[in-house]
This record gives sequence, C-alpha cells and structure tokens, in this order.
Amino acid sequence: MAITPNDVARVKSMGFLRNRGTECFSGRIVPAGSVFTAEELIAVSEIAARFGNGKIAFTTRLTAEIVGIPYDKIDDAIAFAQEHSLRFGGTGAKIRPVAACKGTTCIYGNYDTQALGRELHERYYLGWDKISLPHKFKIAVGGCPNSCMKPSLNDFGIEGHRGPVYDMEKCRGCKVCQIEKRCPVGAAKLTDGKLWIDSEVCKTCGVCGDKCPFEAVAHEEEVRYQIFVGGTWGKSTRVGTPLSRMVTRDEIFPMLEKTMLWFRENAYQKERLGAAIDRLGVDKLERDLWGDDLLKRKEQILAAEIKPRP
Repeated sequence: MAITPNDVARVKSMGFLRNRGTECFSGRIVPAGSVFTAEELIAVSEIAARFGNGKIAFTTRLTAEIVGIPYDKIDDAIAFAQEHSLRFGGTGAKIRPVAACKGTTCIYGNYDTQALGRELHERYYLGWDKISLPHKFKIAVGGCPNSCMKPSLNDFGIEGHRGPVYDMEKCRGCKVCQIEKRCPVGAAKLTDGKLWIDSEVCKTCGVCGDKCPFEAVAHEEEVRYQIFVGGTWGKSTRVGTPLSRMVTRDEIFPMLEKTMLWFRENAYQKERLGAAIDRLGVDKLERDLWGDDLLKRKEQILAAEIKPRP
C-alpha cells in the first residue's frame, strides 16, 4: 500500500508521526496531568504489542509514544485506545499536551502540580481541541523555582512560589541557624544575633518554611504563581516573559485564556507567541492581559481567521 502525503497529513493531525525511512508511524497517548495509572499503562503496553513493534518511548511532553504502527492499523489502535479511555494526540497548531512536574509528591513542590495539570488538560487541551491557533502552544506546570519542568521555556509556564513569613519575636538567634543553613540562595543570614531574610535575594522557593525548630519562619499561607509567557526552546530560543506580578490559583485560568486569545488575535500564521510579543512589545501584552477586553471579545476572536503572514 502506497502512503500518500495526504495520508501522512491526515494521521499527523490525530497524533501519529511517520517513522523515518519506514511505512510505520509512532502514535502519542496523552495522559491527564502527566500521570498514567497502572491500568492505563497496561493498556498502553497492549496497544504497543498488538498494533506497534512492542516499543514505547516517552516524549518531552510526558506522552507515551507507541512506535512502529503500520498505517493500516492506526484506526484500530485509536479504537482500542478509546475503549480503554485513552486518547492519541499531541500534534498540530493548537494546544499541546499539558506537562506537569512531580511537584505533587516532590519534597520541593509547593502545591499539587498534577491536579492543576489535570484541570488544565480537561479545560483546555480537551476543551480547546477544535480551536486552531497560529502555531503550537505549550503549557508547563512547575512546582517550585527549581524549574525542572522549565516553565520559562514554554508558551505559558506556571511556577509555584511560597515565601517565608518571619516572626522575629520567636527567633532565638541559634548559633547554627537552620534557616540560614538550608537557604539555597543565601538570602537568610544571622546578623547581630537575629535572622535576616533579604527579600531582594529570596526566590520564595518554600524550602525554609518548616525548618526552624522554634517556628520563627513559616510558609506563606497561600501559594503564589509566577506566570511566564512566550518561552521557546529549539532552533529559536526565547526565555518567557515573566508577568509583572504573581497570581492566585483562580487567576491562572483567565490569564491562560487571555494569553491564548491574545496569541490568536495578534500572531501571524506559523508565528510563535514569543515572536509576536517581541514584535508588538511587552507593554501591549501586559496591558491586554491585565484587562478584561480579550475575554469580552472571546467569541469574536475565536471566530476570526488567523492572520496570514504579510
């Protein structure tokens, strides 16, 4: 069976990429919140054994890529996956799989990253599946400033922060201060018998919050989130623009929607978000994202044609 360019394009839109030099394809199974259950992995293995060459590779977006699927077995593989509540996808000029770090269980994680990843997956990866964008749009969910998930190198990156709350009255000026000892950036120092935390140096990483035996330092009660927009990594590298203030968890969702609407309205066909920001300016981006006009015009923006390159 001769595979035509139209055949390749058809299945690429469904999450299948041709294996170089062969007539076979790799299909990506997209998990919610970057996590597979044991039952799901059993089903993924069965798909690989039945329809592929028995091999599975994990992508940088944490999808499971089943290798070596013949073209004429793709539709059967999709049907089998659906029977097990699994979904192929992860390609095209639209929202790509939401990648979340292991902050849910990591000792440095400031919040449940995988729960947030699942919610973003349901609302936007699935909810916006039929909405075309000027180019790919990647979302990363990071639990702390260690930046393992590289939020600043995604189109929309989320990074959780928890600052220290210092009670000087409880500080006993210990000879070996556990806060000073544990601070990874040297922001906490014992000065004249009392702890001092330099807010200009502190990364609000959350590491010190429970380390003082006398409870002189605690975590901020509410996690704050630094948002990065327009990050890219590859042939063209751009560190994402950090928004001028951190947001609450509830603010993440409208901010993400506004970012995608801004991207759809302002970017040219095949232009990444970061390139559009550099062309139009960070000031315009900030004005638009902190306002409500984009959400008010949501239906109009989504109904419009994407701008062709001039």
